[in-house]
Amino acid sequence: MDTGLTGRTALVCAASKGLGRACAMALAREGVAVTITARGAEALEQTAADIRNQTGATVTIVAGDITTEAGRAAALAACPNPDILVNNAGGPPPGDFRNWERDDWIKALDANMLTPIALIKATVDGMIERKFGRIVNITSGSVKSPIPTLGMSNGARAGLTGFVAGLARQVARHNVTINGLLPGPFLTDRLRTTNAAAAAKAGRSVEEEIAARATNSPAGRVGDPAEFGDACVFLCAASSGFIVGQNLLLDGGAFNSMLG
Repeated sequence: MDTGLTGRTALVCAASKGLGRACAMALAREGVAVTITARGAEALEQTAADIRNQTGATVTIVAGDITTEAGRAAALAACPNPDILVNNAGGPPPGDFRNWERDDWIKALDANMLTPIALIKATVDGMIERKFGRIVNITSGSVKSPIPTLGMSNGARAGLTGFVAGLARQVARHNVTINGLLPGPFLTDRLRTTNAAAAAKAGRSVEEEIAARATNSPAGRVGDPAEFGDACVFLCAASSGFIVGQNLLLDGGAFNSMLG
């Protein structure tokens, strides 16, 4: 499949590890020049080197916290007019909602709802002018099937999804699409973190806990981040301009519904 992305530019957030890294790598393989952001400079440098070595693509790095105004300003200074924006940020911690204070909620909303909206606001008009834009929001399978211990994530990501549902229909006529990628369990640091408590309670390692839970999936396994990156490329392809305001769930079939 010719994605028609050669020569395009992308800003990929939280891309030093996990699903963000997989998206940056997959886009780079399609000839996209990527600007990648993350808080950890060392991991970011390593990821950039890996992408360059494996794809030959141009990679620009911006170390900083994308959930802050300063972090967003630095990222946009490095890539002010991206053709592709991949919004991504680490999710809030699991827990009992009775223990969360207002500041905890504001932090979750800033990271997983307001930051993506701010980046869309900063880039979407340029995409409209150029008659090409692809915005992909990495959210969570919890948008369709809430996870009880991840209440802050459920709420913040659902808020973003609701906002995008309206905006996507307003910009689609300009060949600018906004869609969501909803990951279920993928083998990332985030998955290890969210399974740590259950593993300790069961008296087994985190990897053993993940493997045990994977047996309940129709696919019989957790996802490979590279699969997620390929899905991101599909939504960003030049030929995907008729996919508007959708939320693609990648969970190995765990969410049981005829409508996806």
